[in-house]
Amino acid sequence: MDLLDWGALGLRWFHVIAGIGWIGSSLYFMWLDAQIEPPSPPRPGVEGELWMVHSGGFYLAQKHRLAPGALPPVLHWFKWEAALTALSGFALLTAVYYVGSSGSLLVDPTVSPIGRGAATAIGLGLFVAGWTIYDLIWISSLGRDHERAANVLCVALLAAVVWGLCRLLSGRAAFLHVGGMLGILMALNVWVRILPAQRELIAATLGGREQDPVPGRRAKQRSTHNSYVTFPVLLMMLSAHHPGLWGHPWNWLLLWLLIAVGMAVRHAMIAREHRRPADWALAPAVAALAVAVYLTGVPARSPAAAVPERVSFAAARRIVELRCTTCHSAQPTDDVFQAAPNGVTFDAPEAIRARAALIRERTVATQTMPLANKTGMTERERAMLGRWIDQGALLD
Repeated sequence: MDLLDWGALGLRWFHVIAGIGWIGSSLYFMWLDAQIEPPSPPRPGVEGELWMVHSGGFYLAQKHRLAPGALPPVLHWFKWEAALTALSGFALLTAVYYVGSSGSLLVDPTVSPIGRGAATAIGLGLFVAGWTIYDLIWISSLGRDHERAANVLCVALLAAVVWGLCRLLSGRAAFLHVGGMLGILMALNVWVRILPAQRELIAATLGGREQDPVPGRRAKQRSTHNSYVTFPVLLMMLSAHHPGLWGHPWNWLLLWLLIAVGMAVRHAMIAREHRRPADWALAPAVAALAVAVYLTGVPARSPAAAVPERVSFAAARRIVELRCTTCHSAQPTDDVFQAAPNGVTFDAPEAIRARAALIRERTVATQTMPLANKTGMTERERAMLGRWIDQGALLD
């Protein structure tokens, strides 16, 4: 590994650690708000409390409504986790997709003819437009007075973004950009809407004024939005490792279905925490997951090119050497990858045979390799590789 590899590893590590801190505290406080009960006997200023045991001790969590001027000397805020997660994620996206890989991870000529510059502009514009439109909806009368209609509108707009990006960017980039947009919305919810409400609460307490409950309710609304999209965002963070999803011809539909699964499961969890029956939400989640599993099991591609009845290993190896070993070799000749991606090399016959199933998935089923078809693998070559593997991937 060179210094750039170490830098990429460190940035990813930092991003994951920051995300764990943010998501962990978010899930905890959503749970805590649902679990606290009014104190018994009632005590002035204490709205609710909860006893817990963890590790080697007992803990008492209390929710207070402070009297004017009664602010404690030390008050802990939860804000930097959101900022650091969003900033490190954007830095990763920039380094890997906008600057690195010569755009081969960002665009796919089989999906759209746009270049890296246009794709970058679309990605950056999406982040700005996504937040602007979302925030305008929720500060408008629609968001204030018709929450259900605003939710439906936001879900419809998200579905449109998924569909559009999957037709403009590479599947892998489309998934990560949808996740990036939602992640930025979550971070801006914290910094633009939730933290100012908390500052207003503190200012009223310090100034001896009665606390206005409206900003707090609106901040809680944004926090709830964040909680609902947490599971879908985590899925999209992991999606780069699963080309069977983003490389599928119906990748937009698969992403819709899995977003629905994540939101439905989170809804059931939140409802259970509030002791409300919501197991019904798991039924559509299971149905959506079943449809997604079925779709990924259907052959995604069916090359129509004529191939010989029997494909020899020599013929298969020539295709691999011509189209794959520019990257997947001990000494790559590709202009981007100076080391074999994921350590996968096809220099030896045994290495090709050992990864026959992977080759079939990436080159025949999902056609996500070669990356952006950079080496120009033809449909006939894909079909020949598939025929050789289906015949047992024999080394002759």
